[in-house]
Amino acid sequence: MSMKVLCASTWMVLFCLSARPASLPPPEYQKLTHDIYKQLIEINTSFSTGATTPAAQAVAERLKAEGFVESDIQVLGAAPHKMNVVVRYHGTGQRKPLLLLAHLDVVEAKRSDWSMDPFLLTEKDGFYYGRGTIDDKAQAAIWIANLIRYKREGWKPDRDIILALTADEEGGGPYNGVIWLLKNKRELIDADLCLNEGGGGVMVAGKKMANNIQVSEKSYADFKLEVRNKGGHSSVPLPDNAIYRLATALERLSRYSFPLKTDEVTRAYFRQMAKVEDGSLKEDLVKVADGSPEAAPEIAPVSAAVGTRDAMQRVAAVSPRWNSMLRTTCVATELAGGHALNALPQLATANINCRIFPGDSIESVQRALRLAIGDDQVAIHVQGDVGVGPASPMRQDVLKAVARWSDTMWPGVLTIPVMSTGATDGRYLRVAGIPTYGVSGFFGDRDDVRAHGRDERLNVISFYEGQAFLYQLVKELSGGQ
Repeated sequence: MSMKVLCASTWMVLFCLSARPASLPPPEYQKLTHDIYKQLIEINTSFSTGATTPAAQAVAERLKAEGFVESDIQVLGAAPHKMNVVVRYHGTGQRKPLLLLAHLDVVEAKRSDWSMDPFLLTEKDGFYYGRGTIDDKAQAAIWIANLIRYKREGWKPDRDIILALTADEEGGGPYNGVIWLLKNKRELIDADLCLNEGGGGVMVAGKKMANNIQVSEKSYADFKLEVRNKGGHSSVPLPDNAIYRLATALERLSRYSFPLKTDEVTRAYFRQMAKVEDGSLKEDLVKVADGSPEAAPEIAPVSAAVGTRDAMQRVAAVSPRWNSMLRTTCVATELAGGHALNALPQLATANINCRIFPGDSIESVQRALRLAIGDDQVAIHVQGDVGVGPASPMRQDVLKAVARWSDTMWPGVLTIPVMSTGATDGRYLRVAGIPTYGVSGFFGDRDDVRAHGRDERLNVISFYEGQAFLYQLVKELSGGQ
């Protein structure tokens, strides 16, 4: 039988590829990871229609079957249906523990919206499909499988390895597992650093470009705009209409842009991106990497500051994502008004969702919104508790380890520190003093991101490459024998 025929099926392809050094795990651990992945995907853990407890219990039972002692496995949480599982793999204790984090919950998924059942792991055309295949059950499955492999191999790290698989990262609210653990059982997850979701590989036209490591992320905040007045009968319109006043405020806000700025993380990102671009864009990226225009006058002539500001504006115009990486952004996401078809509105409201650049305060964003709207009849209320977290330090041990294994597995692929424009549970850990880094080794097409969307999927080979990458990364960061 020819090698071409032998490698026709997915499992045979994986077996053939695993012969390459440092590319894929041994076939037995590929199968183990697949089985765990399938089990997790097929448990509905969405916020309103599912529960994380069955998944947490399934993980606990699997690890007990592998010889992990019950005292090292904790299933606990804020509510009976919102349990987390925390597992400790003991090392020599020479260093403070390493925390491996992933969330068990997923966003809602309706069968009618998908071309297949979102709660079945489906393999098709070289991809795994299912809700959570990317966000975040791939990383959860790999952490579990790799922990089992470490135990089977008898590895003794220099520090304890803590695995925490948590509830309600997507849904938030009172059941969020990381918030609950920090408040009630901090000792179970206290660590020197954490590896989490939020980073990952970027492909363009099938070519691997970068393996991003998330070092910081924007904070998330919702503001409610509210206009009230006495209303009245719709047959007698009044000049002061709550809906019109709110509409004017939203139109003004749509034309407002927060100031451009950079920090250590985003400057490092754009400096690396300049290595893969050319022409005038390359020159602009280099200028952006030199620093924020606000800081430039202290170190350079005013003309240089203007040049930096102009370059930042051009880079921000290249893509919505780069624009979001260069400033705080606020956008209207919900709108409501009026109470009857034949009555003037007494109340009109809108939700403004803001993603706040590290270092900007809630108060400064609220002031900016007030100035942009310019109407004291429009009330602006902060919704819920907002924690504005710092960036994680640019730790060389972490950055060098990620870069070394990225280059080993994917020669020539850049390792780029990034600020995530979205939000993860890493922000709560950073506020609590646990530096957190988003890294996975999963590569996806930059222009086909399906997390939270229809037919979420992850490339089969990339899944197992990510497993191999994370296996080696954790070992390097933990030492031992």
